[in-house]
Order: sequence, then structure tokens, then C-alpha cells
Amino acid sequence: MELLILIFLPLVGAIITAMMAKQNTAKLGALAFSLFSLGTTIGLLLRFTPDASTQFAVNYPWIQQLGINFHVGLDGISMVTVILTNVLMPLIILASFKHEYKNANAFYALILFMQSGLLLVFTALDGFLFYIGWEAALIPVYFICAMWGGKDRIKVNMKFFVYTIAGSLFMLLGIIYLYLQNPANNFDINAFYALNLDSYQQGWVFWAFFIAFAIKMPIFPFHTWQPDTYTEAPAAGTMLLSGIMLKMGIYGVIRWLLPIVPQGVHDWTMLAMVLSVIGIVYTSIIAFTQRNAKRLVAYSSIAHVGLIAAGIFTLSTQGLQGVMVQMLSHGINVVGLFFVLDIIFSRLQTNKIEELGGLAKVAPQLAITFLIIVLGTVALPGTNGFIGEFLLLFSVYSYNAWLGLIAGLTIIFGAVYMLRMYQKVMLGTTNDLTIGFTDIKGTEKVVLYTICVLIVVMGVYPKPVLHLSEAAVQHLLEQVNQKLTGLN
Repeated sequence: MELLILIFLPLVGAIITAMMAKQNTAKLGALAFSLFSLGTTIGLLLRFTPDASTQFAVNYPWIQQLGINFHVGLDGISMVTVILTNVLMPLIILASFKHEYKNANAFYALILFMQSGLLLVFTALDGFLFYIGWEAALIPVYFICAMWGGKDRIKVNMKFFVYTIAGSLFMLLGIIYLYLQNPANNFDINAFYALNLDSYQQGWVFWAFFIAFAIKMPIFPFHTWQPDTYTEAPAAGTMLLSGIMLKMGIYGVIRWLLPIVPQGVHDWTMLAMVLSVIGIVYTSIIAFTQRNAKRLVAYSSIAHVGLIAAGIFTLSTQGLQGVMVQMLSHGINVVGLFFVLDIIFSRLQTNKIEELGGLAKVAPQLAITFLIIVLGTVALPGTNGFIGEFLLLFSVYSYNAWLGLIAGLTIIFGAVYMLRMYQKVMLGTTNDLTIGFTDIKGTEKVVLYTICVLIVVMGVYPKPVLHLSEAAVQHLLEQVNQKLTGLN
């Protein structure tokens, strides 16, 4: 019952918020519902046992003729993604408070609607229900970007929509195929896990799912929609896409791809890892050339996700544990980065790096918080980015030394372009544009201080996150290995 409340509370909030005519009322209503969701998550977390079992499960018949059930539950893997969603959502909503949006009630209602869809994706144990959540999370962010984005939002958003819908259709075909192969005639995830597909069947099901997940993350060469969309989307839309929505693809690979078609994963692992590593280097090099700070962070995000994807396909405990930590760390850090850039843009109407400079002199609090976020992003020891990147690089290197060495370039490249951006934006002398810049205040302080605390706490003491997911990760890998052994 508690899990149903967790999933549907944001949806109820979306309906109520949509009826709030005044902008301030809609803002406060959305924030209140996001905080209620966070409180519900904390309640579930306090009662959660970090073992391999599925907890708080709910399984109701929905469309019985097709074997579709409303089947949801939580284990250590899905709990991490639920925490990520419900911790970041209040921060993203609070970060938008300084903006005045036309039809604010619709704007905040769409955010809450998306939250409900995301939670459904991360808890679904029925294939059809997973697909419904997948689409339910996509539709709101499409309208957020289309209605409140930049001047090129229509063209850019259409590309984003075409990419994601195409990927969704591939995944739907894969889900339907698995349903047709299932003697029980249902979409239950455990029934899908139990299927004995041959190598050929697993190969094409792998690609049906992988394309959808690769587009959502995104990894090379399915990434081309991302930089333009992140740049043109409103700040809240960019934070939703980068902080939470791309984790849908990562989660999908872990929850649905690895255990269902392990032979397909095994056969195509090297290609998937090579694409991931190419993406790391390729997007890092492009990041060096960016003059717009928002586009630089967008390309940086692709590079980080490439390392996460490579870690998944090592099929190792260290790799998947690194993924768990890095999903949280990346979400926190990238939301912080885009919020800082939104603060700068809202005051100066530019994110062009060469037009900025000297902001640390006039905004020391912004400079300090920005530095902490940048250091977390470049994985400085003692910050949240370090432990995840260490585990991921260790796992990739253990799998293949050459891939590990190339993937390790992300540390060097990331440090160079992120610190160089910080130097040009924050240090040096002020100019005619930046001399009147004002320091952070009010809700800006709340969001940035909270993010900085999370970066330091997770960096100093990552054990709770690792402990939360460890048993579930090991159980999943045991399932994969047992199935591979049985096939061979």
C-alpha cells in the first residue's frame, strides 16, 4: 500500500496543482507534494531490509485478458533510483522558484506527472507496466521543453521526440515478443527471467531493448539529440532530463536487459563497451571546444554516462556497485551544475564563457558552491564522484586493460575542461557585464547548500549506498551467471 502511495502521490499532486490558478500557489503546491513524496520515501527506506528480496510488493490484476498486472515492488537497485528521484525533485522545483512561468500551474503539474511516471519505471515488475511508465515520463518533459524552452525549441524538441519514440517502439516490440514466448501469457518480469531463448532470439531482443536504453542514456552514437535539447530546454527541464530521466536507460539495462537476455549481452558486450568508451573520448574532446557553458556540461554528462554504461557491461559486482553510486552522484552533480549556469544566465542573459569572468569577486558564495560541485564532477577524492568512478574504472580495467586505460582519460579530460571553465567564468577580473552580478540568496542558497552537503557526505561516507544495493546486485549477477551456465 505504501508503494502505491509513493507512485500515485505525485499524480494526485499534478491534478491538484493544475487547478491552482496563481503562480505562487502552484509553486508551493508542487514543492509540498514533492516533499511529501520524499517523506514517503524516507519512511520506506527506514523499513527497508537491504537484502536481495523484493519488498513492499503490490500485484493487482489490471487487464486480465492480456495477462497485464499492476505489479510493483522495491529491491536495493530500485530503491537507489527512487531515492534519487525523490531527493532531486524538490530541489529541481525549488530551483525554479526564481522564474516566472506562463501557465505555471501546467508547468508544475507536468513536473509532478513526470515524477509519477519515473517512479513507475523504477518500481514496475510487469513489462507492460514498465512501458507505460516509460512513456508517461517522456510525455511531460516533451511538453515542458516545447512550451517553455528556448527560441529553437520546436526543431530541437522534435528531434528529441523522434529519437525517444523510435527507441520506445523498439522496446515495445521486444516486450511483445517476450510476452508471446511466455507460456504463462503474462508480462511478469520473473516469467521473462525464466524464458529459455536461444542465442539468435536473445541477440535481437538485446538490440530491441538496448537501442531504447542507449538513446535514453544516451551513449554514442545515439546521443546527438542531447546537447541541443539540454541547451534549449528550460532549466528545470534540463535538470529533469540530465539528473533523473537518463537514469531510466541505465536502470533498464540492469533490470530488464541483463537478466532476460544474458547470452545476448555476452555476445554483444564488447561492442557495447567500445561504443561507451568511444563516447567518453569523443564527447570529452567536443567539450573542449564549447564556448557555451551549458553545452559543455551537456557533453560532459554524455562522457560520464559512457563510463557508467561501460561499468554495467563488465557484469561485475564492482562495476554494478559503481553504477549505483554514480547514478546518485551524477544526478546530484549535474543538477547542481545546470542550476549554477541557470543562475548566471538569469542575471546576465548569457552562458558564453568568453563573456564571463571575475564572478568570484562579486559572488563568493556562488563561487565556493560551484567549486565544490565541479570538484565532485571531476571525482576529487572525498567527493561523491570519486568512489563511483573508482569502482567503474577498476571494473572496466579488470575486464579489458586497454578499454580501462582509454576510459580513464575521462578523469584527465574532465578535470581539464571543467576546471578551465570554472577559471574563465569565476576567476580573473570582472568586466562591464559581470561587475553588477549579485550573489546567491534565498532558495538559491537552499538548493546549492543542500547539493554541496550531499556531495561531501556521500564522498566521505558512501557505505550506506553501497550497502543498500549490494545484496540485490549480487543476486542479479548470480541470476545472470546461472542462466549463462545453463545455456552453455
